[in-house]
Amino acid sequence: MKLLNTDIKNNVLKSMIQILDHEREHIIAANKKDLDAFNKDDQALFDRLIVNNKKVNEMIEAVKAVLSQDDPVGQELSNLTLKNQLNVVNTTAPFGTILIIYESRPDVTIEAAVLAFKANNKILLKGGKEALNSNLILEKCWHQALEDNGLSKDWIKLLHLKREETQAFLKNPTEPLDLIVPRGGERLINFVKTHATCAVLVSGRGNNFLYVSEQADWSKAVGVIVNAKTDKISGCNALDKVLINKNIPEYQLKLKMLQQKLEQHNVTILSDNSVAKLLDSTEKITEDAIWKEEFLALKLLIGEVSTLDEAIDMINTHSGKHSAAIITENTTEALHFMNHIDSAAVYHNASTRFTDGGQMGVGAELAISTDKLHHRGPLGLKQLVTNKYYVFGDGQVRV
Repeated sequence: MKLLNTDIKNNVLKSMIQILDHEREHIIAANKKDLDAFNKDDQALFDRLIVNNKKVNEMIEAVKAVLSQDDPVGQELSNLTLKNQLNVVNTTAPFGTILIIYESRPDVTIEAAVLAFKANNKILLKGGKEALNSNLILEKCWHQALEDNGLSKDWIKLLHLKREETQAFLKNPTEPLDLIVPRGGERLINFVKTHATCAVLVSGRGNNFLYVSEQADWSKAVGVIVNAKTDKISGCNALDKVLINKNIPEYQLKLKMLQQKLEQHNVTILSDNSVAKLLDSTEKITEDAIWKEEFLALKLLIGEVSTLDEAIDMINTHSGKHSAAIITENTTEALHFMNHIDSAAVYHNASTRFTDGGQMGVGAELAISTDKLHHRGPLGLKQLVTNKYYVFGDGQVRV
């Protein structure tokens, strides 16, 4: 796709803001068709599917946020003049064509597209069939915004492919693909990695851990745990596992206090063998594999550890490398934890629910990357470009 100047891109976004507001009733009506047809027993997936007035407002705000951000394309990263008088300039450049594969969330159709387009990328959207009607009307809104500004609809388009067709497309794309972002669980990620022939940037699962130190403020710990678990169970930044240091003062009493508080929020508590001996009516785990499981439900596993390093080892072994938190009043201990945990985001005395582009000052996000190349964490506007070297000479040859 050709390079567009900033004004043209911003004009498309201004049009999109107006169109979303004008079409909100039709968008919500289309979404109701998807909600009525939803027949899976998956509350998290259903929650992510819902589009109401609040969600349309959030879509509009996401477009406005990207509109206000600087164009990430053509930014100078370095400028060197060498001894041979070659001028080497490194600048940001678009990826080209990005494919994102995602389930349920129709708002991704807005956020992913607005980011990719402002960064001068073409984007192919492979949404789930459960959100088909919602995605179709949102694609129609995008196409109107593009055409109103004299641009091709090809900049943003949905792919209507079944699983087998998606597999064939990944193996032999009918158009150039430069980057694929799978947003979903292990099955989707493994499927894409197996069949893709271009770069894949993984937006991994959550399975986030929190460690409560013996030097924690207990009231602070309970508040953070309850928020991280119950605020939004469908979020990839929701909490799944809590590790508590057994040397904490009044350990058993505090465990029971935490149990009572969680049960008030209808959270099902699972426990390892050590915790199960101290708590009544919790479900004792029978297989270690559950430590690697992302729940996406009102369910929390509580385990016992003896030391900070034991907690770090458990988290690095089992977590999804998304977000992890420590509750402690000891700053040195907190920094040791944060330096040694292998996750995209690490927290001291705060909820994991803040791992979100909007909450972390990035703005709208394409996904939360758990990969290390080329970026880790929220994929915002600045992360949807690569780089390109411009070398200016005057007949120089290498000898």
